[in-house]
Amino acid sequence: MVKSARYFSTRWLLPFVLSFAALQGLWQLARGGAVEFLVVHDLTVQPAVALINWFTPEAHAVARRFSIEATGGGLNILNGCEGLEALFLLLSGLLIAPLRWRARFLGLFFGFLFVFIINQARILLLFYVYRLDRSWFDPLHSLVLPLVVVILVCVYFYGCLYLASNRCQSR
Repeated sequence: MVKSARYFSTRWLLPFVLSFAALQGLWQLARGGAVEFLVVHDLTVQPAVALINWFTPEAHAVARRFSIEATGGGLNILNGCEGLEALFLLLSGLLIAPLRWRARFLGLFFGFLFVFIINQARILLLFYVYRLDRSWFDPLHSLVLPLVVVILVCVYFYGCLYLASNRCQSR
């Protein structure tokens, strides 16, 4: 059996699904409170508004609770738009992967940053697409960009496994 095949064994499937479901369940319990406000307003909407105002100051974007309001149209950041599902996929993968704790910690730390950056890029792209050509918004929002985010998270995860296995082999 190929050494890297152990990462794709079915014995990892149940722990992965259970950890992902637990994270999703905890997130659903936190909805409607201070944690949701922190994640959606403070960590998602406000940085996106800051970036929009930096790129296009004439948009006069404002963060209002879970919405980006701007001259010419804005966005509502609804359940799923905050990027947590992608983060939960990565977190679940890294938690069950056969990694040393240092590699797991570094993967999680940089993974948080990675998911934050790609989610902010996704929100910005959707914001500008909505303002420029609304016919592209739905396909990008519901199909293309979620798929791109999942693929990027999978590539990041694979990169973590690859780096960790190369580091172990070089010792």
